[in-house]
Amino acid sequence: MKKLFFSLLLMLSVSAASFAAEVVAPDVHSGVAAASEEPKKSTLREETYEPMGFGDMVNNFYRTTGIYAFMTPQDDVLTSHGDKMSDFHQTWGRMLMILVTFLLFYLAIAKGFEPLLLLPIAFGGLLANVPIANIAGPDGFLGIIYNMGIANGLFPILIFMGVGAMTDFGPLLANPRLSLLGGAAQFGIFGTLVGAYALSQYTDVFNFTLQQSAAISIIGGADGPTSIFIASALAPELLGAIAVASYSYMALVPIIQPPIMKALTTKAERKIRMQTLRHVTRLEKLIFPIVVLVLVILILPDAAPLVGAFALGNFFKEAGVVDRLSDTMQNALINIVTIFLGLGVGSKLAADQFLVVDTLAILMLGLVAFSVGTAAGVIMAKIMNLFSKEKINPLIGSAGVSAVPMAARVSHKEGMKEDPSNMLLMHAMGPNVAGVIGSAIAAGVMIALFK
Repeated sequence: MKKLFFSLLLMLSVSAASFAAEVVAPDVHSGVAAASEEPKKSTLREETYEPMGFGDMVNNFYRTTGIYAFMTPQDDVLTSHGDKMSDFHQTWGRMLMILVTFLLFYLAIAKGFEPLLLLPIAFGGLLANVPIANIAGPDGFLGIIYNMGIANGLFPILIFMGVGAMTDFGPLLANPRLSLLGGAAQFGIFGTLVGAYALSQYTDVFNFTLQQSAAISIIGGADGPTSIFIASALAPELLGAIAVASYSYMALVPIIQPPIMKALTTKAERKIRMQTLRHVTRLEKLIFPIVVLVLVILILPDAAPLVGAFALGNFFKEAGVVDRLSDTMQNALINIVTIFLGLGVGSKLAADQFLVVDTLAILMLGLVAFSVGTAAGVIMAKIMNLFSKEKINPLIGSAGVSAVPMAARVSHKEGMKEDPSNMLLMHAMGPNVAGVIGSAIAAGVMIALFK
């Protein structure tokens, strides 16, 4: 009986297994068939490299070197604007500009001429003249930096914010008449505007429009951020050249200004000691940037972006309750932006962009504007001394240009050469700060008139 039972159980198990196999088999076979129909992906690719001899490999490598690029101009090399680059710019032009950047390195490191500005600009210029890599092109990292902050005017706003946070309006508020020196220094801007446009109209030397002349003339204020701001609005096609000229003159203030200052003053005038400044209360310093901003909003809103950023930085500093934000503006923010701004400006030191007629003309007009502005500030101080009992040292008149604090330091150093105990720095900061506001207002006037 037991044998019969186990025999029946075995038969049932075999039958169930057979039935299950018949049901599953078609699905398995169909799955295998479907899988076999899918195309197999190969990891192999067609070989494009053609084997060559050792001599050919060395020759091909040589053609990719900078030595070959400097010595052998090519027809297919383009500028950052997509135009064909001339043979001169590919060879001697690049080598000449590299030597110029080495000179800027020397001035910044050995002579100490505004290294925070000059070194990034010079290094950007060196990289911009590297052949083959196209570092200053639209897709190169210098080109990306230029487009993200200079072409759209963002970096100047951030710089003004940081400068505002570092500025003390105390010297200006303690002696408000020094603002006249800052105003006089703007004469170089408007004088160059008239001169550049007149030369364009009545001679064949220049061919600048009124808007371009206005953008060029702002270089006279030696204010790089303002120059970029107005060039973006009035003459974007000249933005690179104007930025290079303006920041170059800012960095070279210690070279350009002293001969003009000495030529227009006597030894006795350079020894004039100015009276100690009165104490300025915290409330005065707190209210002043707001008053300036409100006046600009009501009278000249075109200047509000620059003046507003400047007032924001200064207001945070004087408020005393946001020290971390103020410290960031004074240090981390302005340092980072200065690096990017310097590299972006330096990218326009590429031979194909710098060694052209328009750029050289702008450099010349900018030098005239800056020199006239320096001279006007010194002369205004001498005129004020004719009608005032409290004498002003004319050297601080040159600080009326808005290269802050470089121009104030130059006035101080020149005064100490005549009298080592004569401290002019704080006095010079008055017209220097007034010059910053003055150049921003001058830019706003030009945008309002010519945009």
